[in-house]
Amino acid sequence: MSELAKTFEPGPIEAKWYDHWESMGSFRPERSEAEPWTIVMPPPNVTGSLHIGHALDNTLQDILSRRARMDGKDALWVVGTDHAGIATQMVVERNLESQGLKRAELGRDAFLDHVWEWKAQSGGAITRQLRRLGASCDWSNERFTMDEGFTRAVVKVFVELYRRKLLYRDKRLVNWDPKFQTAISDLEVETRETQGKFWTLRYTYADGSGAIEVATTRPETMLADMAVAVHPDDARYKDRIGQLLKQPITGRLIPIVADEHADPELGSGAVKITPGHDFNDFEVGKRAGFKPAEMLNMLDSHGAVCQTSDGLIPAEMVGLDRFDARKRVVELLEAEGALVKVEDRTIATPYGDRSGVVIEPWLTDQWYVDAATLAKPAIDAVRSGDIAVVPRRKRRPKPAGAWLFGATRTSLTPGSRPLCGPSRPWAGRTRPRTSSAITPTTSSSPASTSFSSGMPAWPCRASSSWARSRGRRSTYTGWFAMPTARKCPSRRATQSIRSA
Repeated sequence: MSELAKTFEPGPIEAKWYDHWESMGSFRPERSEAEPWTIVMPPPNVTGSLHIGHALDNTLQDILSRRARMDGKDALWVVGTDHAGIATQMVVERNLESQGLKRAELGRDAFLDHVWEWKAQSGGAITRQLRRLGASCDWSNERFTMDEGFTRAVVKVFVELYRRKLLYRDKRLVNWDPKFQTAISDLEVETRETQGKFWTLRYTYADGSGAIEVATTRPETMLADMAVAVHPDDARYKDRIGQLLKQPITGRLIPIVADEHADPELGSGAVKITPGHDFNDFEVGKRAGFKPAEMLNMLDSHGAVCQTSDGLIPAEMVGLDRFDARKRVVELLEAEGALVKVEDRTIATPYGDRSGVVIEPWLTDQWYVDAATLAKPAIDAVRSGDIAVVPRRKRRPKPAGAWLFGATRTSLTPGSRPLCGPSRPWAGRTRPRTSSAITPTTSSSPASTSFSSGMPAWPCRASSSWARSRGRRSTYTGWFAMPTARKCPSRRATQSIRSA
C-alpha cells in the first residue's frame, strides 16, 4: 500500500485522467442522433505561449462545452492556432538575424521553411498548455489557419466575393509599414507623443503678386503637394481661390482650392494638400477633383524618395530615406528663403505596434471589401434575434450590432468605408494573381470544392435563413470568425478538403 502524500498534487492526477479521456475519445462528437452543438476556439497566435487571458477565455468555453455534453448534446469544441502573419514574420526574422541571416537573402520559399519550423515548435507548446489546462477540445479536428483546406477555402471566398462585386481593387491610402512591407490596420497602429518640429513655409503666387504661408510637421511631403486649401468663407482668400502658387524646390504650379477642411482660426488659415501622403488630404484632393490615379506619390515601399509622375523632384533627392529627405528639404527651403519659421512641437506620430517604425500613409493599389454591405446581414441577425448574444446585456448604450465590429475607422458598421484587404507578409497567404482566379468558373474548378452548393460561400457560420431552413439556431460565443453549423454541408466540405 503506497503512502498517502501529505499534500495534494493535482498535476500528475490531472495529466493521467486527461490522457485517459483523450485516448477514449471523450471529447469527440460521435452521437449522431443528438442535437449538434458547436463552438470554435478563437485560435491563439502561434507566435508565443498562452497567457492568463487565454486561460480565462478557454475555461469559460470549456464550461460551456462540458455542460452541453451533460445536457446530451453532440458537442464539438474546435481547436486550432492562427498563423499571425506579421507577428510570426517578426519573430522568425529576429531568430534569423541572431544567426546572421536576412529574410531577403533567403527568399520566400526558404523563409517559409523556417516559419513552419517555428510553427511546429511554438504551436506544440500552445497545445500542451491547452491540454494541461484541461480543455476538452476535439483534438482529432485540430486546425491551423495555414492548413491546405483553409487556404483553399480562402481562395474560394476571395473569388466568390469578387464575383458578387463585394471585393474590388482600388487605389487608396493605407497605413504602410516600411519594415514589414505591408499595409496594416488601424488597430495595429500605435500613436506615440514625440518631440518634433512645426515648419512654416512660404509659397509664392505664380503671378508674383505675393505669397501664402502653410505649416507642416512633415516638410518632405511638400515634394508631392498638389494644392493649397483655404476655407470657402475665409475673406482673406476669397479672391485667390483658383489662382496658382509656385512651389519652392520643385517649381510645381499648384492651385488654391476651397474646402472646409481648412480652419481659418489656425495659423494662416491655409493648408498644404498632399493627397498621396495624408488621409485628410486624400479626401480633400478627391473633393477638389484629383483622381487617385493622378495623385503624386513621392515615396517607395521602403520609405525612400522616388520620382513623382511629373518628374519635378530634384535628382539629388531621389533615393534618400524619408527622414534624410526631411533634413535636405529644410536646407533647400532655407536656401531659397521659403522657410518662414520653425517651432518645437509635441507631435502625435503613428508607429507600427510590432515593427516599431513610423507608419507612412501611402497611396497604393489594394484589395477592398464592401464592408457596409457585408455587415448589414450580421447586424440585422443580431437585432432580429437570429443570433443570440450570451450573456444578453439588459442595457445596451450602442445600437444593437454596433458592438460586433467595433468603432474604428475600418470597422464593419453601416456606412463605414471599404475595408482594406489583409496584410501581405511573407508568413501569410498569397492572393490569387492570375485572371483565371477571378473569372467565373465551372463547379469542377479546385476552388469551388471548398463549399457545398447547399451552403452560402462565406467564411463564417451558415446564414440565418440557411440555419432556419434546417431547424438550427446560431449562437455567438465571443468570436466572429466562424462558429460552424455542424451536421451541414459546410463541415462535410471541409473534411473533404482536408483529405484532398
